[in-house]
Formats: sequence, C-alpha cells, structure tokens
Amino acid sequence: KVAVVIDTRGKEFLEEAPRMIRDLREQGYQIRILFLDCDDSVLIRRFSETRRTHPLARGRPLLEGIELERSLLAELRDMSDVVIDTSSYNVHQLKEAIESQLEVSASDRLQILVQSFGFRYGVPSNTDMVVDVRFLPNPYFVEELRERTGQDQEVAGFVLGRPEAQEFLQRFQDLVAWLLPLYVKEGKSYLTISVGCTGGRHRSVAIAERLASFFRDRDYKVSLIHRDIHKE
Repeated sequence: KVAVVIDTRGKEFLEEAPRMIRDLREQGYQIRILFLDCDDSVLIRRFSETRRTHPLARGRPLLEGIELERSLLAELRDMSDVVIDTSSYNVHQLKEAIESQLEVSASDRLQILVQSFGFRYGVPSNTDMVVDVRFLPNPYFVEELRERTGQDQEVAGFVLGRPEAQEFLQRFQDLVAWLLPLYVKEGKSYLTISVGCTGGRHRSVAIAERLASFFRDRDYKVSLIHRDIHKE
C-alpha cells in the first residue's frame, strides 16, 4: 500500500493528479481518495491562530486564497471516495477519523518498547511504566545460575516457574491488554515498559522476554532491550 498527500503547493503534480488517478483506475489499481475539507470561517481562524500564511494568499486576502484553493482542488474533491469535514476536529479526532477510514488496527498504530534494567543502575528516564519484579526469588543466589542471564532456559524456568510469577504475568498482561486500545484512542504511538530487578540480569530479563512475546503474539510492533544484562 502507498499513501500520497496532495495539496496546492505541488502545482504541476496537482494538475496531473486527476488524469493519473483515472489512468491507474482504468489499469485495475485500487485507488481510494480521502479529501479533507473545512469551513471557510474555521480555516480563517486556524490561520490566524497559527500565524501562518496561506500558500495562495500571498498578495491577496486570505479568503480569496482559500477560494482559489477550493477551485484548484474541486476536481479531486469530486473524485473522492470520502470527504472528511475537519471543522470540529482536534488533531487526535482527525487522526482517529482517518485511521477509521483506513481500517488501521490498534496493533498497527502502537509501537511497544520493553526494556529490562537493574535498579542498582537507575530507573530509565524514557519510560511510561515501571514494573518492579524484585518480589520474585533471585537466581543470583543459586550458584549454578548466578553467571547466566534471564535469556537462558534454566534461569527463565527458575523465574517463570514460580506460581507468583505466573499470577503476576496473567494480571499484568490482562491490565496492559485492556489499556493498549485506550492509549491508541488518545493518540499514543509509542509505549515503553521498563521491567526492573536488582541487577538487571536475571528476573527482569526473563519477565521482559515473556512480555515481549505476549505483545508479539498479538501482532504489536515490539522492540526488546536488556539494558544492564552484561553489567556486573
């Protein structure tokens, strides 16, 4: 899928756009046009509030520039599949209106970063949620696990095999699964979840790995970072 934005600043492209769209449709391509419109009075107010100059109003009154713009875009408007009146929308409502037309799912709209860390080295500053998993038994005190990490099967089994770990994961995953669509609705595009234990090597790594898998299984775009996994 390809999205193209057209306005009156691309004069030559604008003049050719209707013909190109007709040609592509005749060749069997599925072309869908969303046209963003607005009342003249609202446009005038928006230009006044932002103190920006209308590209077609240089040397002429703003309203004349808007009227000229309407005439230049009239053919494209007539060809449009959907006309969205933005007069009463704020930026978040406009984003939601466009995405509803494009059938964009919540998982396509939100990118999730899961990062493990050690409280010993400080809480990450770039985070939305901090999860403290120091309530779980620490593999550090098991000699054969001490030098390994939460990415190793034996350590992950030690951490995740506990009933309290399973209950925590179920409760936290249920909470986040409920929250994610609400974040998307409010226009949030990025979510960072930081999982911390004492040193950032065992418990937080195992839990972060499991959370990342949970989000990936639901088709979210997920990045995973183990910030302190190689620190002493």
